[in-house]
Amino acid sequence: MATTGDDTLTITASDYIQHHLTNAKMCSADGGIAFNYACQDAGFWTWHIDSLLFSVGLGVLFLWLFYKVGQKATIGVPGKLQCFVEMCVEGVDKIVKDSFHGRNALIAPLGLTIFVWVFLMNLMDLIPVDFVPEAANRFLGVPYLKIVPTTDLNVTLGLALSVFALIVFYSIKVKGFGGFTKEMTLQPFNHWALIPVNLVLETVTLVAKPISLSLRLFGNLYAGELIFILIALMPWWAQFALSVPWAIFHILVIVLQAFIFMMLTIVYLSMAHEEH
Repeated sequence: MATTGDDTLTITASDYIQHHLTNAKMCSADGGIAFNYACQDAGFWTWHIDSLLFSVGLGVLFLWLFYKVGQKATIGVPGKLQCFVEMCVEGVDKIVKDSFHGRNALIAPLGLTIFVWVFLMNLMDLIPVDFVPEAANRFLGVPYLKIVPTTDLNVTLGLALSVFALIVFYSIKVKGFGGFTKEMTLQPFNHWALIPVNLVLETVTLVAKPISLSLRLFGNLYAGELIFILIALMPWWAQFALSVPWAIFHILVIVLQAFIFMMLTIVYLSMAHEEH
């Protein structure tokens, strides 16, 4: 509770949780640009500028970091950062060789990009929940700020839809439009009378891929962030006792979800390259 003169401002647990789960918004209103409260009724054309800022920023950090390590790479005793980069590159390369059965030079770089980028976005969840938002509010006057892009369904769905576009593109490129149409209409039941049934089943299967990709990543990270927020509402001694074990466990979730997103992307694209 904060008191100023005769006015008393009470922040409830519900207000605290709602505040930390609200994105910084930007939209077009009355011919100009509006932010946050003014964007409540803006609908679809509302930009979550914090998600965009941190996701693009972490993507640029990944590219710069790997570029610098590549420039300074040595065949002698490598540094810790070079070891980490080499582990990522070699690990993804092995997974692609084992899981991808087509021939496409894009898959390995794509898998590496997805894994490291999603990992970095997930890693932001380990920063204390009040640290960055409070600093942004105090020094920049920003009332809302979410620093974990993968707790925003727009980001995870955007990633998944990009993968979905690649799946459809390579399915048509490798099999031809006729082959893709045949796959959608004559599987799993190879009979002309069951074409409508096959089309429904295959369409549902195809559309379920990006939906499951996005919801799995979003759900795990959103739940993790919510637990950190709930721990922050507890007394200080309980916060330390609970936040440290949860953070240690959450490291596993952070790495695992990045790996699963990358792995499923490679598998889906491998299926798109297979001719039946």
